[in-house]
Amino acid sequence: MRLIKVGVAVLNQTPFDWDNNRRNILSAIQQARNENISVLCLPELCITGYGCEDAFLSLGLQGTALEVLQSIVPYCKGLVVGLGLPVFHGGALFNSVALVVDGRLAGFVCKQFLARDGIHYEPRWFQPWPAGRRAEIKAGGQCYPLGDLLFEIGDLRLGFEICEDAWAAERPGRRLALQEVDLILNPSASHFAFGKFETRKRFVLEGSRAFGVAYLYANLLGNEAGRVIYDGGAMIAAGDKLLAVGPRFLFSDCRLSAALLDLDTLRLNRARRAETRNGVKDAAYQVLKVEFKIPAARPEVIQVFPESWENSPQLKEEEFARAVSLGLFDYLRKSRSHGFVVSLSGGADSSAVACLVWIMLELAAKELTVAGVAKRLSHIAELQPKLTLAQMMPCLLTCIYQATQNSTPLTREAARAVSQALGARFLEFEVQAMVNGYLDLVENSLGCKLNWGRDDIALQNIQARARGPAAWLVANVKQALLLATSNRSEAAVGYTTMDGDTCGGLSPIAGIDKAFLRKWLIWLEKKGVEGLRPLSELHLVNSQEPTAELRPPEQKQTDEKDLMPYEVLDAIERFAIRDKKTPKEVLALAAAQFGDYSAQELFTYVERFFRLWCINQWKRERYAPCFHLDDENLDPKTWCRFPILSGGYEGELRELKQSLQLKQG
Repeated sequence: MRLIKVGVAVLNQTPFDWDNNRRNILSAIQQARNENISVLCLPELCITGYGCEDAFLSLGLQGTALEVLQSIVPYCKGLVVGLGLPVFHGGALFNSVALVVDGRLAGFVCKQFLARDGIHYEPRWFQPWPAGRRAEIKAGGQCYPLGDLLFEIGDLRLGFEICEDAWAAERPGRRLALQEVDLILNPSASHFAFGKFETRKRFVLEGSRAFGVAYLYANLLGNEAGRVIYDGGAMIAAGDKLLAVGPRFLFSDCRLSAALLDLDTLRLNRARRAETRNGVKDAAYQVLKVEFKIPAARPEVIQVFPESWENSPQLKEEEFARAVSLGLFDYLRKSRSHGFVVSLSGGADSSAVACLVWIMLELAAKELTVAGVAKRLSHIAELQPKLTLAQMMPCLLTCIYQATQNSTPLTREAARAVSQALGARFLEFEVQAMVNGYLDLVENSLGCKLNWGRDDIALQNIQARARGPAAWLVANVKQALLLATSNRSEAAVGYTTMDGDTCGGLSPIAGIDKAFLRKWLIWLEKKGVEGLRPLSELHLVNSQEPTAELRPPEQKQTDEKDLMPYEVLDAIERFAIRDKKTPKEVLALAAAQFGDYSAQELFTYVERFFRLWCINQWKRERYAPCFHLDDENLDPKTWCRFPILSGGYEGELRELKQSLQLKQG
């Protein structure tokens, strides 16, 4: 029996925050040493941070990354450690991982498959490294091997797949398996999306089984650069079995997961595989021999970290709550804002945003303790370590209800009840006088009276916009971050007021559809996040039909009357935008899914969607940054690019209308 102890760490890094990133890396290395771990895998580009964007092209950033690496190397004495950083060679930049062995730099392995879909833009900065190619690079006055490398450390063979490499059909692990590697390390920066963890788990398990190796997977953690959330979820697998699974959505900067490997058993199982029994190897494959005897480990029981909520039938609800709350926490501390301000209307969207802040604080305190939260948010002077959780909440969240003459007692009561349930500071403003002031100013200047028959949109919008200045003022006075409250369904059709409900420096729910959001609020009222109490006070919100509450009450305005049923809107959006279907195809798909609606009704909804989608692209371009949650994101800066000016599908809609008329005739 030949036992070695291996580890993977998840790290909460920040683009070119050298001191913080180095501190987290050294913390992981020290923890590994304390746990008698011999081989440690750290995340992709952990030295610089993954989200440096065009700053990757800075020679200064590239040089500093190498300097930070050199400063870390001596701390790796007695360990084998993989650390990610960009490396410039031959006029091109490569996404690489440096392998450090016993306090010496052994070489650099480069990523062969670059992520270029969805939010990824790696080919803008990096070049893919050709399989089988090797070179040399100078760092710190010495030359080191670079490229597609395999390391032999004593009697242990070790290779790499870097994030996207493992998602490719011709993943490097296939060739590494033929070289009888024992370990494959995968330093990753795999962003959160609903259900994505299960996909990662499958390729880790399949890699361990098909290649006959132990597979070490390390991921980033937290809101690294603003829009993207990393959920962590480190894994170690061998023989198609998960030996360790790290927790996800942690508020800590660093968490280590470890496992014991029996190399004899690993090699015996690999010898039974057909691909390796013939002993055929690629003679051209360079094996770098590194002198270091990896210490034998003693048998011990190692804790695995399964999370009970992972098996919940409401996994999406849990993931949404935990991902966005972690995103908010990191955005708060990394932007050094002094809390959040929410314009709380008493409706679903603003209530959801306020609840997410409450969940953020509750989960952070459960993991870090209240004193730990105060320490992590030490830039906020009000958050003294001796405060209770209840005393901390009003320091971090201020809710404002801003009434006009069209506001109802129900929404005022709902806003007050939700704010009190969360323990937030609650302010009530009457803004009708400001609305009247704007109306008088414009009516006197134009020489005409505005009325609901002719000026409906203008009269609605001025009420929403009149609320913006006060919300911004409160946020500025408190040095807090104003949170916008628009959701993805509204973004798709522009059912939102620019400089009204879009006011804010961050838009936490702009990546989620209204139908799910309403379902999530009911879940939060009845069941709630595991480990936290349900928020029964949400019944006042959930009992209402969604309404902008901007027309006179006698008009009984509702969102769905203005637009269409939200479940129809969200389905049309998916067909049209996610799946890239034409108006004709969208109508056919909608008819198949919504048989209770007439052909004319569905045509009206499809036509309305495409027209509103096209004319409102400028609004989506102006949205505050939002969190990426799935492949239905409409953010034009990271996912869904669309022209601001276009033909608006006029020809397609005209043809579709004529076709429908012929059928009905």
